Parts: sequence; C-alpha cells; structure tokens
Amino acid sequence: MKTIETTGFVGTSGSLHLEVPTGLVSGTHRVVVIIDEAIEPEPERPPLNLPLLPAVAWPENFSLRREDMYDDWGR
Repeated sequence: MKTIETTGFVGTSGSLHLEVPTGLVSGTHRVVVIIDEAIEPEPERPPLNLPLLPAVAWPENFSLRREDMYDDWGR
C-alpha cells in the first residue's frame, strides 16, 4: 500500500483529473479522495442599530404590585 498526496482538478462535468507519480502498476486501484474545503469565516455583522429611548424616573407612586395591576378577578 502506498500513500500519495497530490492535487487534482475537478472539471465542470464532475470529472476528477489527478497526476500520480511514476512507478505505479497500471490497472485498477482503490482510491480514497478527501476534499479539503477551506471553511470561510462568517462575515462580521455590523453592530445593531437600536433606537435610543429617553430614560426617565418612574413616578414615586408607581406600583407594580399584583393587586394594583389586576382587578378583583385577577386579570
């Protein structure tokens, strides 16, 4: 068994063209092909353009108690 590392060219018809070193016996051989595709990094996203809201203080008598927000039926 021999390990050969070479580059190949894939044509538009899907055919793969390789060049192998001399000295191989002609005939049918078992070939394993590994395609090493470079993973492209994701493009950087621009920062979010969120609207700015004015910050004001809550009124002093503002209540978030359940009893103050809902009626007698709890809704």
